[in-house]
Amino acid sequence: MTNEKIKVLVVDDQKELSEEIADVIRTDTGLEVIGTAVDGFDALEKIRVNPPDVVLLDIRMPNMNGVVATQRIKTEFPNVKVVILTTFDDSDYILNAINNGASGYLLKDIGGNALISAVKNAYEGDTILPAKIARRIADAAKHVSADRELRLMRAFGMSDREVEIALMVYEGFTNRQISAALKLSDGTTRNYVSAIYVKTNSENRAGAVAAIKAALQ
Repeated sequence: MTNEKIKVLVVDDQKELSEEIADVIRTDTGLEVIGTAVDGFDALEKIRVNPPDVVLLDIRMPNMNGVVATQRIKTEFPNVKVVILTTFDDSDYILNAINNGASGYLLKDIGGNALISAVKNAYEGDTILPAKIARRIADAAKHVSADRELRLMRAFGMSDREVEIALMVYEGFTNRQISAALKLSDGTTRNYVSAIYVKTNSENRAGAVAAIKAALQ
């Protein structure tokens, strides 16, 4: 077990706030603030000189926002953990940041002890998502799913079950896997898949997948 401190860089265009966050982190003897930055460009320059272990990164900043900065940081420094720290709990920002490699997402009203724990957990490889953020992601996923289902119904006149199976075909499930997942007989699944071929005007699975993909775009 190493005795080295976890190095942290705080990035926020509100300098007073970044210093407050840094002061909280400094209260833990296992953490070391190696600097602050005011935007994504500033952060990248400082990371190139002295790479931290964890970056606490605001998401809405001038010049380069947190989503873009996360992608740039993770591309150049894949081992650096990025935790988004912001007042905005917008699900699109959450998903974009995490898809770009962020280790988690925290709101700025987090308590000091929880912030310190989150930095340590991110360093250890955990994904940091408070309950209300996780709910936002789940809600966003439901909306995406509902939108996909509606698009297939409109495009091909599919039933609810046909839509469910069409999406599984699109995701790469085999007939046997579909049967097992939905507790259908192999024959019933084959009949549904055949109906999907007809409704998508396709001769085979690849054609159906292509048609479904076009409808979802």
